[in-house]
Amino acid sequence: MLRCRGWLLGAVLALPVGARAQVQAQTPGTVFDSGPVSFTAEQAQRGLSAYNDNCSSCHGGNLDDGQFGPPVKGPAFRAQWHQQTPQALLAFIATRMPPAGPGGLDNEAYAAIDAYILQQNGAQPGAVALSSASLPAPAAAGQGGPNFGGNFLGRFGNHDADYQAAEARRQAELARLTPVNDQMLAHPSPNDWLMWRGGYGSLGYSALTQINRRTVGDLGVAWSLSLPVSANEITPLVHDGVLFVESANTIEALDGASGELLWQYVRSLPDGLGGGRDARMKSMAIYQDMLYAPTADGHVVALDIRSGKLLWDQAILTQAQGMHAGEVDGVAYHISGGPIVAHGKVVIGVSLGINTAGGDFIVGLDAHSGAELWRFHTVARPGQPGADSWNGAPVNQRYGSGVWTVGSYDPDLNLVYFGTGNTYDVGTLLAQPHRGDSADALFTDSTLALDPDTGRLAWYYQHFNEDVWDLDWVFEQSLLTLPIDGRPTKLLVTGGKLGIFDALDRANGKYEFSKDAGLQNLVTSIDARTGRKIVNAALANPQAGKTYFVCPSTQGARNWIATSFDPDTDILYVPLFENCMDYSWAPRPADQVAAGGNDIRGATRPVARADGDFGRIEAIDLKTRRIVWTHRQRAGLVSSMLASAGGVVFSGSRDRRFSAYDAASGRSLWQTQLNASPNSSPVTYSADGVQYVAIVTGGGGPLDGGVGVMTPEIYSPPAGTTLWVFRLRSAPPRAQRP
Repeated sequence: MLRCRGWLLGAVLALPVGARAQVQAQTPGTVFDSGPVSFTAEQAQRGLSAYNDNCSSCHGGNLDDGQFGPPVKGPAFRAQWHQQTPQALLAFIATRMPPAGPGGLDNEAYAAIDAYILQQNGAQPGAVALSSASLPAPAAAGQGGPNFGGNFLGRFGNHDADYQAAEARRQAELARLTPVNDQMLAHPSPNDWLMWRGGYGSLGYSALTQINRRTVGDLGVAWSLSLPVSANEITPLVHDGVLFVESANTIEALDGASGELLWQYVRSLPDGLGGGRDARMKSMAIYQDMLYAPTADGHVVALDIRSGKLLWDQAILTQAQGMHAGEVDGVAYHISGGPIVAHGKVVIGVSLGINTAGGDFIVGLDAHSGAELWRFHTVARPGQPGADSWNGAPVNQRYGSGVWTVGSYDPDLNLVYFGTGNTYDVGTLLAQPHRGDSADALFTDSTLALDPDTGRLAWYYQHFNEDVWDLDWVFEQSLLTLPIDGRPTKLLVTGGKLGIFDALDRANGKYEFSKDAGLQNLVTSIDARTGRKIVNAALANPQAGKTYFVCPSTQGARNWIATSFDPDTDILYVPLFENCMDYSWAPRPADQVAAGGNDIRGATRPVARADGDFGRIEAIDLKTRRIVWTHRQRAGLVSSMLASAGGVVFSGSRDRRFSAYDAASGRSLWQTQLNASPNSSPVTYSADGVQYVAIVTGGGGPLDGGVGVMTPEIYSPPAGTTLWVFRLRSAPPRAQRP
């Protein structure tokens, strides 16, 4: 339960004693002079319960007898608010309370609390309820800016010399933030971490060397910070020593060296979203003076990087789309990837869940205004390639092809690349006889190359056709260069849940080669010319009601957590999970066929001859396609990989351990245990000449449940969303640096 652990934003106790006495002497003729009060007695009664649950621990059961918060009834409170409308008080409370989770209550609960406070201050109920519709739209509800982004103590607290000095220091640090231009995005400073995997190529690699195989054993905690609880997968971004992080309904700018809060944006969310507790977003993006972030209610917002001020807000999903998807899998909105800025366009994909007719899409927004410029549907439509690849099903009976990973970008080719997921409605593809030319189901399990200016499809490549096993290919698109036939070739390398990695010429999508990690039994061979996967005849075309032993399970031999690639050694570091499943197809009744939904079942099982170790890291030399080293352990991996020029590779696992390995040999170099599962993507950056490594913990991601089935003795505490930052203990304190 959220608790009010601070001051109600709107009370006035921070005034000097004399001024406070003057305020208390005022007794306005009405509670609110600006208009009639509108709330019902029943609403105020509900507000009493909500107040007791969330506010009384600070402000007291009588509203004026709290130990930790000021009175919210009486002359001082009325004097502060008598010129304001009830709606103004409601908006203030809804975007600032409780301090432990601002915006964490439903809007109706906030309206009821407001009604109760009004009643306790002498207002009389009427026949019309105070409506939560009077709250500002989400686009206007978030607050950012100086004084900790509207933090109450910054506005109303003790403004002595120490406060003034601290505020000046924060503003000076924010003022040093430089605009991020196209050249900086194409060639980012190793001191920064400007996008999901560090750069446009999605390599998850850093050129920093202060933390290296010789020094990494000296790592210690620099600072940590609790974040609002969410189904965490977020990647912090860093620019000019300022770290930006998003969790639930809150985005914060922090001093990268100390963790000090510089500004905060808190978003008011629609009822039913629980303040964003179930939201999972993988990343944000920075361009010029703007920070772009997906939100739990299906929007993308742009914030001023120096203040957190909301610059624009663009809805990507309608509430109907989001809630329809949420009826199936419990997550109301599905922008679970993140944006990439390419050629002045903010490009982001969505994953609408299981039963959204017509499938998913990618949108391009104008970076300056947020206006939607184009929308590309990831389920083929009439007139597109693959329009006849859905076994004759009409567009409104084609589902899936979700985009829940951040894209990559090649500035020279001006192409963005996105992977896509599978369809969960496999009955459409398995229905016999085939009603169309094929059941490949484009553009599922594919790489899409799009022009970021227009959304035009330049090329596509389907990695796995007719996927009826939930083994999608929606992961990072690593852009790298390797010799092909003796000639350096710009490649795109990406792997699916099967643990098979395909290499394509990223200019045209031409297939070059594949590397199979060897943890699957579904594909028996791969066409050397086209890369088409040939499925084991005993497992192909599954029959209804029959159980098949398929490897891997729907958890994947690899899943959303990303690989890292070292361009100096050509080694790809791959997080893997050894597992299989009892698979079956459970067709829906005839009257539900057109409704969509998940009609496959997969119970996770150990692989044959399992020895109890399920987590695995594979170091693959992509130039030779040989395994350099393998690390195996019991706990499943739940974080992306992070490689560096210091010869160190970082990874996190479900047993709460964050570890560093020798990049050349796989030897364990350092390990620490955190408060919860580190199911996010680690980053590294430099501030004031000191290198830091950061990762967010907290559990709640899909891997925590699926991977945990295999090791039920490993407990990872939930709801502990925390940002951890490490540095070498031998690094000089900040005060000693120039």
